[in-house]
Amino acid sequence: MIDFSRNHFQLFGLPERFRVETAALDCAYQALQSEVHPDRYATAADTEQRLALQASARVNEAYRSLKDPVARAQYLLSLHGVNAVDETDTRLPLDFLERQLERREAASEAADNRDIAGLERILDEVQAEARALEAGVASLLDDNAWESARGPVRELRFVTKVVADIDAMLAMVEG
Repeated sequence: MIDFSRNHFQLFGLPERFRVETAALDCAYQALQSEVHPDRYATAADTEQRLALQASARVNEAYRSLKDPVARAQYLLSLHGVNAVDETDTRLPLDFLERQLERREAASEAADNRDIAGLERILDEVQAEARALEAGVASLLDDNAWESARGPVRELRFVTKVVADIDAMLAMVEG
């Protein structure tokens, strides 16, 4: 069974850093999940079954957190006492917010006009910004610049949501 006191990185035997080897994460996940999967404990005592269910849920939660760059960044910051998504602090740079608003408006207009090429162009632009933000976040977090990474992590979270929204618009127009 797993040690519930270990953080997500320790659980998978990975270094506590933003840049993770996805193949190593996937491999560690598969190994742990096969070890703790509740089906393996179907004939065990109730206590062991419950423990296996909890362990499996913990492994799944840890995997989802480390697999997603935004969740991984937020988790890494939380390990160092920094809350990147404090609901009482929603500040982001005005020029950043204006750029995202303009993109959303342009995407909405393109979707209304069923302009697939326009949506794809906007999506490419926002995805490029997301990649650049992720690279910056990776550098800050892997250099242990926890407080400095807070704002860029919030921006990455916001841009990732914009990407998902535009992607959904594109799917609706195409479908």
